[in-house]
Amino acid sequence: MSSEPSLAVAQSRRGRLRGAAPAGLAGIGAAALGVGLGELTAAFLQTTASPIVAVGALLIDLAPPWAKDTAIALFGTADKIALIALVAVVLLVVAAIAGVLERARPPWGRVLIGLIAAIGAVAVATRTPFSPLDTVPPLLAMVVAVLTLQFLAKTLADAEQRARQRSRESAVVVAVARGSAVGATGRAAASVSETEGSAGVEVESTATPAGVDRRRFLIYSGASLVVGVIAAASGAALSAGTRAVTAVREAIALPAAAVKAAAVPAGAQFDIPGLPPVVTPNADFYRIDTALSVPLVNPEGWSLRIHGLVDNEVTITWDELLALPLEESITTLMCVSNEVGGGLIGNALWLGYPLRELLKRAGPQADADMVLSKSADGWTASTPIGALTDDRNAILAVGMNGEPLPAEHGFPVRMVVPGLYGYVSATKWVVDLEVTRFDRVNAYWTDRGWSAEGPIKIGSRIDVPSAGSLNAGPTTIAGFAWQQHTGIEAVEVQIDDGEWMPTQLAAPISDDTWLQWKLDWDAPAGEHSVRVRATSSDGEVQTDARANVVPDGATGHHEITVNVTA
Repeated sequence: MSSEPSLAVAQSRRGRLRGAAPAGLAGIGAAALGVGLGELTAAFLQTTASPIVAVGALLIDLAPPWAKDTAIALFGTADKIALIALVAVVLLVVAAIAGVLERARPPWGRVLIGLIAAIGAVAVATRTPFSPLDTVPPLLAMVVAVLTLQFLAKTLADAEQRARQRSRESAVVVAVARGSAVGATGRAAASVSETEGSAGVEVESTATPAGVDRRRFLIYSGASLVVGVIAAASGAALSAGTRAVTAVREAIALPAAAVKAAAVPAGAQFDIPGLPPVVTPNADFYRIDTALSVPLVNPEGWSLRIHGLVDNEVTITWDELLALPLEESITTLMCVSNEVGGGLIGNALWLGYPLRELLKRAGPQADADMVLSKSADGWTASTPIGALTDDRNAILAVGMNGEPLPAEHGFPVRMVVPGLYGYVSATKWVVDLEVTRFDRVNAYWTDRGWSAEGPIKIGSRIDVPSAGSLNAGPTTIAGFAWQQHTGIEAVEVQIDDGEWMPTQLAAPISDDTWLQWKLDWDAPAGEHSVRVRATSSDGEVQTDARANVVPDGATGHHEITVNVTA
């Protein structure tokens, strides 16, 4: 007799485990439908209030520098995709937990869903710019998800109740049948008659079978999930393809440059398979920033304000900027997160207006030593004022490689400052310049432990051959080197522990751009290490001391290992 309660407990546990899976599905379906409709609404309203993107952007802001460096090291320029995927996975896990909780302890599953939606609303409220309309998508997502979870949980409960009812009816039938087998013949006949009667009641019942209820639940849950995914995908497509800013950009015809860039020398590009071009196409130009959703700024409403420690506050509009004598320049940009030999560097033809001329209008005061630039989404960079007022080609750029800036590279206006890492200079979607001091205010990344000024260090890398296998015989080793404002005097290659060998340099475009180098090598069979170093025009030799990217850029010689086969 004591085994019967234990059996009942075991059956109850198995029942709870079997019920957890469909309950989790209910939570996932509810969350997917809510978030999907929220994403679609954000696209229709043309706000920056995408719930997933807002949460991801908030995580970027809250993340310590080491987390950002790790993400870039692991995923490179796909770090934003990885973060959005992580946010989505965590959301699905929490939604599944909410579904199980709603089944066991209603309404706590709905409370959990509401809490997650509230985090999304808070994340949206922290974005810049913000308007009350931005709260509509996350609030809609919350309402839809909560109501859908309530409906699916009730549908599941009804299905489970129906299953339990039918289980009890079946147990009665079995018990009566067993009793008939051990009773007297007369009572057996009566029991059989009673059993048939009971079975007849079951067969004739007009109630919905439990299997139909469960199938209905699965259909509703699956439909919620599918509709949510379709809505989210539609919202992403709508955001990317139909916004007015895209059409405006495509319709812009940039004015001709009043000052043309010097032509790229004929000898600036080696014709070597696998070696990237000396001028980087827009589609291949690296992108590293904190914007999960690219700010879409309509140039018709754009303006730049220059204020702070100035004699005259200046505001310039898009039309006023295009009316100025714009200048072309070819400049290499580099991210401070670029590892030794990394690809977070690019070279482009830029069109814009010198920042020194705009700052001259404002009249910076004598004690100012920094300009705090701000983007349309609130990101900031602190640039030494000397880098914006000397004779370098520091510009407010409107064009990149002969076309308006791509949206992901700062359309309509961004800063381009030769010689400084992007985190202290290359502000995209720029809308504000505050002339101030380093001891009064910190920028986004200097607040997170990075150095204040960030000059780009001398560097070089090997592009071909790539690390791996190589056939023995004549081959070419080639790559790039850079030292902005100074230029490169020499590049040397060392194979194994041999002597440093001079390479052939391509014709330089300017001191503010990288240049190509190459070395012909008769590769013998075996495993070989190949490393490179550069020397600047003022005699600085690239150090072999390894340093991490934090706090002001990586150092060390780029080295690859090749396995040469006979």
